[in-house]
Amino acid sequence: MNYYSDVFQYRGSHYYFGYYQGKLLKGSPIIHNRQKQWGPKKDRHFIIDKKLFEQVINRFSPAILEEIHGLADALEMSLTEAYRLFGGYYKEFVRSGCSIFTEPDFMVRNYDSHPVGYEGRYMFYQPTDQGYAVLGPSMQITGRIDGMNEKGLVLGYNFTHSKKSSDGFICNMIGRIVLENCANVDEAIDLLKEIPHRHSFSYVLLDRSGESYVIEASPRKVVSRKSNVCTNHFHLLDEENRYRQEETRQREKTIQEQQKHSTNPMQAFRVMNDPQYDVFSNKYDASAGTIHTSAYFPKEMKAWFVIGPNRMPVMFDFNKWLQGNQVLVKRMKGELDYSRPFVNMERL
Repeated sequence: MNYYSDVFQYRGSHYYFGYYQGKLLKGSPIIHNRQKQWGPKKDRHFIIDKKLFEQVINRFSPAILEEIHGLADALEMSLTEAYRLFGGYYKEFVRSGCSIFTEPDFMVRNYDSHPVGYEGRYMFYQPTDQGYAVLGPSMQITGRIDGMNEKGLVLGYNFTHSKKSSDGFICNMIGRIVLENCANVDEAIDLLKEIPHRHSFSYVLLDRSGESYVIEASPRKVVSRKSNVCTNHFHLLDEENRYRQEETRQREKTIQEQQKHSTNPMQAFRVMNDPQYDVFSNKYDASAGTIHTSAYFPKEMKAWFVIGPNRMPVMFDFNKWLQGNQVLVKRMKGELDYSRPFVNMERL
């Protein structure tokens, strides 16, 4: 089936960025589809304590709270409902896979999940009030699946498990908060150790120093280690792992073996994006199929992105955009071996 991701770019305050997105969402099927998908689950699992959420988000990123207020105003929605939809705190999470490989000059990542939850939105945002400019694909509107900021900090994350969850932010909002507020790996590690985590994830970080770290984060403990490969299990927090780890450990070994022969970034990208190397996955019904492959180059300030397998990446020059040049790409197209649309494509 043919799929697409729209490219959006905005420069301005967080409130007006939220308002801008809200106006776009009024004409999109995303909100309708999200509410239909969550249905009765939202009142049981997507619990929002309005005052507590405001206290926590104000501590870590008050500007994002302004963005949510802008979304609420544009969508004529109560703040409680806006916090539930866009706050990234206390939310239910759908299981996903994901694989990440880094070299000193780049990170390449497969985002593996279920297509019916994918928003198809790739965002360029440069705030004029506070925080760093960030590019990357969105999740739940305000969050980011992976991305790079104007300081050259790159972040991606991989799911470990959602058992023994606790009050806290989910992965995509954590990614957004880190990228918008941290200039380098050290600052990101400190913030990841301070922020409350809803579920257990690995956050992979790379900056212009060329050092790559995997931060293993659960609601109970956060530790960091140097590594250039990450799949869906912890190395240090072994007690937090799922019982079955054969597939994720095998995928990690496959990446390590295949990437030994990569002589340049494009070859490393192909290892992740070409199914013949056994990293790209078609297991969409199991929420473990590869939807996009992305790459980030913190020293060059460039980003690559594709939907689906065996494709040449769309290449973005983030430096040029930061200097005021608009991106000319409006929509990125691809194909997946699946038959149901992303939530941005048609009303369910």
